[in-house]
Amino acid sequence: MKTVTRLIPPGLVLLLALFLRYGIEAIDGVAPQLLGPAGTVGEILLIAAVAWMLISTIHATKKRLLSKADMSKADNLETRKLHTQYNVLERIVIFAIILIAVATTLMVFEEVRSIGVSLFASAGVAGLIIGLAAQKALGTILAGLQIAVTQPIRIDDVVIVENEWGRIEEINLTYIVIRIWDQRRLVVPSTYFLEQPFQNWTRTSADILGTVFIYTDYTIPFAPLRAELTRLLEASPIWDRRVNVLQVTDAREHTLEIRALMSAASSGAAWDLRVHVREKLIEFIQREYPESLPRTRVAVVPPAAQGINEPD
Repeated sequence: MKTVTRLIPPGLVLLLALFLRYGIEAIDGVAPQLLGPAGTVGEILLIAAVAWMLISTIHATKKRLLSKADMSKADNLETRKLHTQYNVLERIVIFAIILIAVATTLMVFEEVRSIGVSLFASAGVAGLIIGLAAQKALGTILAGLQIAVTQPIRIDDVVIVENEWGRIEEINLTYIVIRIWDQRRLVVPSTYFLEQPFQNWTRTSADILGTVFIYTDYTIPFAPLRAELTRLLEASPIWDRRVNVLQVTDAREHTLEIRALMSAASSGAAWDLRVHVREKLIEFIQREYPESLPRTRVAVVPPAAQGINEPD
């Protein structure tokens, strides 16, 4: 029903175009000098109506195909694939329809047609100049098409771009919009994701590992710390119960580096879990083992131990 409703306005324009192009001649009393302009307007409206109907049909078809692709699911990898492909391909097809419609409309005018014929001989040189000038623009368009096919990124993917964490919000033909965590928008050309390295945290699945680093003194006992990490994770509803690891990953001159590794169903949940675990582990050390907090030791050696005789 919605598809039919979308086609009503362009359908009315199509009827008007057919009347101006073919029906007005059958009306008695119409001045002959009006038939030419009316026919031209009818041709233009006919082209516009057909293009409008095609674009409306494409919009409706895309919405119907994506109506059952729920983006709100936790594991929405296949859904994001479909949204990315259909959105980018829709823009490419609409761009082609508009381009053909504009070119066809210009050819309605005899002056434009004659100019085109006169310039045909120099089309090779002009094409070369235009090709060089539009090389970058064409490159971004082709990059958008390649992204739609190969899908290094998809709608709602979590990415790290230019040291910014965000989600893919829009994939257009020539540029990509990334929604940064603080509601800013980062806009980059389509070619960026084919030429520059970036991180995609949801490339194959939404689940992800989170890490928390804690720095302590050498006196920290590891068994109670591991038990506390397990208790914190089991009490958290956002832990997916896959990974629970605590390891000493470095021993520095004054401190130990302890890494807590945990898993969550999505990058957002992993971030919240990391923040929670980091805070609670620090509180646990402050409360139970304050002597194991990082500290700097200073040894005071008596002069006699250094072989120095004190003055009488």
